[in-house]
Amino acid sequence: MLPIQLFRQEKERVTAGLQKKNFGELELVDKIIELDEQRRHVQAENDQLLAATNAASKEIGKLMASGNKEEAEKIKAEVGQNKEKTKDLGHKLNELEKELHDTLVKLPNLPHETVPSGKTPEDNEVVREGGSTPSLDAQKLPHWEITDKYNLIDFELGNKVTGSGFPVYVNKGARLQRALISYFLNYNIDAGYTEYYPPYMVNEESAYGTGQLPDKEGQMYQTQDGTYLIPTAEVPLTNIYRDVIINEQDMPVKMTAFTPCFRREAGSYGKDVRGLNRVHQFDKVEIVQIVQPEKSYEALEEMVAHVENLVQSLGLQYRILRLCGGDMSFASALTYDFEVYSAAQERWLEVSSVSNFEHFQSNRMKIRYRHDGKPQPAHTLNGSSLALPRIMACILENFQTPDGVNVPEALQPYYGSNIIN
Repeated sequence: MLPIQLFRQEKERVTAGLQKKNFGELELVDKIIELDEQRRHVQAENDQLLAATNAASKEIGKLMASGNKEEAEKIKAEVGQNKEKTKDLGHKLNELEKELHDTLVKLPNLPHETVPSGKTPEDNEVVREGGSTPSLDAQKLPHWEITDKYNLIDFELGNKVTGSGFPVYVNKGARLQRALISYFLNYNIDAGYTEYYPPYMVNEESAYGTGQLPDKEGQMYQTQDGTYLIPTAEVPLTNIYRDVIINEQDMPVKMTAFTPCFRREAGSYGKDVRGLNRVHQFDKVEIVQIVQPEKSYEALEEMVAHVENLVQSLGLQYRILRLCGGDMSFASALTYDFEVYSAAQERWLEVSSVSNFEHFQSNRMKIRYRHDGKPQPAHTLNGSSLALPRIMACILENFQTPDGVNVPEALQPYYGSNIIN
């Protein structure tokens, strides 16, 4: 959530940032400023009345002590009227504060100055590329045919048990999935991240804290008791520090976790949704950092390099994109996407987003750290390290041979073999 003083002091910056994010309700900026002015006016009036009431109460005591009962009773009547006024002002103040808060949470985070303008993925900037395109013969197969050939994933069984978008990993497919999870977790732990095994469901406060609510309510699965299945481990991990003041010497906070993730993906057709390209339940290993504001962009570059090295270790062709304003998430100030190249499908597939949220999430969750004895809002960051479905798809497609699928060298100790056949 954006701090209210930003609207009072830097209205033009707020408006320009929202325009870059293609936010369609710019009139809310003026509404927020107007509500804040009303709130401050009512607060000042209420404070003056309270001060006058306190002073009058002391005066009543003096008058009663001196025997001037008539004057004391007159002031008592005024105090009673003032108390009724302050009660009414208190109700009005609560209503204004609620309306102000409910309006503020509708606004996305402002983009960092380096975020390019644009509305669609085609406007994203390619920061750098790595790896080489594998040379496959004319009989190359997409991953959904490879998984069928070697009995790795049963998409029809998942459709029977749950519905479309819930694949069942079988035999060596399950083994490959487990190998990827273990490798990704160990890679993160070796880099100083503490492993967690968080709940797969969160309450409304947690979903609100990371910005999923009210922005992405329609994309999450909600249970009958009001909890939500997590769309990413970022939600439970970051909320571990909700309402916590962190000692500065304990920063940066670095967390990692494996979880399944659940999303009501927008419907589309064709190869975009075949196989593992788009599913409603998928596994992902996440990294989260909580840092001092002046160190957050250094931490972001560190996390990007961390994910890049992980993708490189798998031998996959990749590219890193800086997302434009219109393609960024609601809560992000700057996001880098990682895409790997699917040689069989001849297209790029997103496998990771690494983002700096600055103090947008910490303002919502009251995540602070103590600096020079005073609590200060921290900055939060997160990234996929990595999302598994499209990584598995590209490994199966890019390393396929007539005799089977070669397992990347870094993954072989976890899988237990150098080939899938």
